[in-house]
Amino acid sequence: MPGSDETRLLLGRLAGGDQGAARELLPLVYDELHELASRLMVREGKGHTLQATALVHEAWLRLSGDSSLERAGREQFLGVAAHAMRRVLIDHARRRKAQKRGAGGERLPLDAALEAYSAGRDLVELDEALERLEVLDPELVQIVEQRFFAGATHADIARSLGVSTRTVERGWRAAQVWLRAELEGE
Repeated sequence: MPGSDETRLLLGRLAGGDQGAARELLPLVYDELHELASRLMVREGKGHTLQATALVHEAWLRLSGDSSLERAGREQFLGVAAHAMRRVLIDHARRRKAQKRGAGGERLPLDAALEAYSAGRDLVELDEALERLEVLDPELVQIVEQRFFAGATHADIARSLGVSTRTVERGWRAAQVWLRAELEGE
């Protein structure tokens, strides 16, 4: 992300709701956001009604006024952006699911749930499990979001969260175990 000091200043202004900062910041971060959205959309599968550009724009709207951006650096910003994109995709999936059929459905093993997500099937179930995990350990959810949804490395996540890479590795394994148990109904 170019001009980290400038970017940090603009992120702080954006967190305060300054729309002028949004206009200045978007050209500096757009390519990275579009790349992130493109990676997420590949997992959604063909025929998805959202495009990467629309995902970037929807997430951008959600980022404006987000107080967590006030002191964010590059990794933190991308983590927050990945979370916003996840929320957009989940809201979209919930609307589609509600239109197709009512609530319900079978529980899937974690690997199957991740594959299903990759095929664009049941993102809602994965999100519900992540919401339950967030009550227990918000940091684990940040690790999952940044690793799975944003494709960040353990080192990137460690910098973002201000912890060691080893801590992130342990957190990733713990989150996988917990999510597997949740999604398999154990």
